[in-house]
Amino acid sequence: MKTLIKGTTILTMRHEEPFTGDILIDGDRIADIQSFLSTEADEIIHAGGMAAMPGLINAHQHTPMSLLRGFSDDLKLMDWLNRKMLPAEDRMTPEDIYWGAKLAMAEMIRSGTTAFADMYIHMNEIAAAVEEVGMRASLTRGLTFLENDEGRRMAEALDLIRHWSGKADGRITTMLGPHSPYTVPPQPFRELIELAEQENIPLHTHLAETKEEVITIREKYNQTPTEYLYHLGLFEKAHVLLAHSVHLNRRDIGYLKGMRGGVSHNPVSNLKLGCGIAPVQDMAEQGITIGLGTDGAGSATTLDMFEEIRAATWLQKLDYGDPTKLPAMDALRMATAGSAELLHIAHEVGTLEIGKKADIILIDLRKPHLQPVHNLPSLLAYCANSADVDTTIVNGKVLMQGRQLLTIDEDELLEQVSLRAKRIVRDI
Repeated sequence: MKTLIKGTTILTMRHEEPFTGDILIDGDRIADIQSFLSTEADEIIHAGGMAAMPGLINAHQHTPMSLLRGFSDDLKLMDWLNRKMLPAEDRMTPEDIYWGAKLAMAEMIRSGTTAFADMYIHMNEIAAAVEEVGMRASLTRGLTFLENDEGRRMAEALDLIRHWSGKADGRITTMLGPHSPYTVPPQPFRELIELAEQENIPLHTHLAETKEEVITIREKYNQTPTEYLYHLGLFEKAHVLLAHSVHLNRRDIGYLKGMRGGVSHNPVSNLKLGCGIAPVQDMAEQGITIGLGTDGAGSATTLDMFEEIRAATWLQKLDYGDPTKLPAMDALRMATAGSAELLHIAHEVGTLEIGKKADIILIDLRKPHLQPVHNLPSLLAYCANSADVDTTIVNGKVLMQGRQLLTIDEDELLEQVSLRAKRIVRDI
């Protein structure tokens, strides 16, 4: 099937200036991008007054936590986790996980996100939801080793990798997921790193999210969390997705220099939980790839990546007292090409190029807060929000058009999540 997007303002996220033109999709890939295309197509999307850009990529998520949105706000991280999140998650059934993931995907599609990295439990249910809905995802079974579970978590992680890698028309990829330095002791972490190296599997882990984590690792190992992972060989041996990386000193940043993969900056969650401001500018200046993520809706509340883009650039400007830091285009690249690199799918998505997968969003600029168009990247980074996304396309398939979801029954979804969320949080 061929789809032609006509007369849109195109932001490729490469090095070209935005230009008005057409995009031809053939099957699941971009077949042509020109100022004017005269060609036959099965479907024509008239996109005058809209901007086309690569779909946003959420580099760190816990999708089923959408069921816990607004349930545990205004608490410190460990209180949030131990008093609210963990008891609620213990009550979640596999069916709850499926519907929570689907709720998150509905929100992501509506806000222009086409791909995401997820770490959670009951990953088969999340994978099934991804396959059904049509998004692109890197899926990871979170692994902790604080108690003996007789290998159950590890078996589930390997099962996910064996059964879902490359499935859903190639939209699903997988990673190994050691949760964090404070939940995975040295020996099992080394074993996971060796497995990742042998099997060429990326790793997804949390790093240095809070000051408390830094203190804990210092007391246990006389190292920073980053030093701990460095001396285990993580950055030398594997492609790594590091979530948060808030509390890094200059030496820590030096350890990350040259790593494969990079850091998912999650500014809204870090702000809301009072965790701090990640040294994004310092890392970027050392050549470390930075992507953007939301974290789960249980902490960030919203999965709107446009909020993350704004928060990321404003925080760096504030932290340095310098409005030239992290300009609009750099922040947009973090949310697209940068995140694609973290998910290890930059060869397929993250920019609009002939031959790449057709993961494209159309943003309606015909609104007062998006006019006049002096500088398109500035408008998108500083003014656009989730409600401005008109059309979301993944793998050449339209998942939303005219703000209408095409692969999710919203009425059924909202009914299911309302009933399930009430049961999960009752009396906690």
